[in-house]
Amino acid sequence: MVLLLLHSCRVFNWQRQSRILGHVKLPTRSCSSKTAWPDRILSGIQPTGVLHIGNYFGAVKNWVDLQNSNHDVLCAIVDLHSMTLPYDPQKLPQHILLMAASLISCGIDPEKSILFLQSEVPQHTQLCWILSTCTTLRRLAQLPQYSEKSEYLEKPLLGLLWYPVLQAADILVYKATRIPVGKDQVQHLQLANALVRTFNLKYGETFPHSKPIFNPNNAARIRSLIDPTKKMSKSFPDPNSRIDITDPPDLIASKLKLANLESTLSIVYDPQTRPGVSNLIEMHSALTGRQISEVCQEFKDFDIERYRETVTEVMVETLRPIQSEVDRLLNNKEYIISALKKGTQKATDIAADTWRSVTEKTGNHLIKYEKK
Repeated sequence: MVLLLLHSCRVFNWQRQSRILGHVKLPTRSCSSKTAWPDRILSGIQPTGVLHIGNYFGAVKNWVDLQNSNHDVLCAIVDLHSMTLPYDPQKLPQHILLMAASLISCGIDPEKSILFLQSEVPQHTQLCWILSTCTTLRRLAQLPQYSEKSEYLEKPLLGLLWYPVLQAADILVYKATRIPVGKDQVQHLQLANALVRTFNLKYGETFPHSKPIFNPNNAARIRSLIDPTKKMSKSFPDPNSRIDITDPPDLIASKLKLANLESTLSIVYDPQTRPGVSNLIEMHSALTGRQISEVCQEFKDFDIERYRETVTEVMVETLRPIQSEVDRLLNNKEYIISALKKGTQKATDIAADTWRSVTEKTGNHLIKYEKK
């Protein structure tokens, strides 16, 4: 998910706005807002594979902290987004169950947060179409994640280009005011708020602008084990590039042994010249909750192999209780499905109210909402 708050509410000149807003001709209506929007936080994750430690420390742990601070949190398993990359339809249901079990095991509480399945709330795709009339193909093609993800594909799908609009619909259909994001996604966030601006100017105030919540800890961008210049990702083809939260101890040890740590003998944090070792230090910091400077000071006299073994031991022990809970939940799939059904119904109730207000403003309400 991505967002960046647009502070200015003045109407752009046509040359500038056409680059962002497409062909929509806007009325001269003020976009200043006096609405006090309820604080609502939306997060989302694709069920394209097992959660890895970059997901957990960079995103999910922050969602849990927000949830436990009594915020109104919705947590979406965005299975429609996962279809933009090659996938096995026969395995998708199991991936959804595994993702739900992983989120709950990491601390997402279905009694505190709304945990739901994106594809079961039709208003996401309905609103996506409305929003697609408010931007241009050129604008979407300029977003960096499209080029990054399409790099590995011979024939990138249209959905991969289009998915930032669906992301915006995910946010707006719940009128979310704050979104946990990574700093590498700010352009998608800009697009979402540009769509808010366009729609509100054309049809009247309907959606709030959303503010980003950046992860405060050092794990917001844990890097790939194979190429530490890139973030750890589920979509990267080599499974040795990441550590999944369900990896057994021997596999964790094997992956860390293969990690690119440069030719070095000392434990020094320098992301520019020694990204591999720095990535290992960042993982250690995230696992222990200690500052990077503290970690470097304590282990400055360790050689790289001894330090690698230390991080392996800490990681195995940290993930052990999460793995036990995942196994327990997967043996009780009825509970997972029940939790998703309840959360999806709650999400649908919110989304249906939003969709009704949207269609009344766009004129698409004649039959469905005609008064008798």
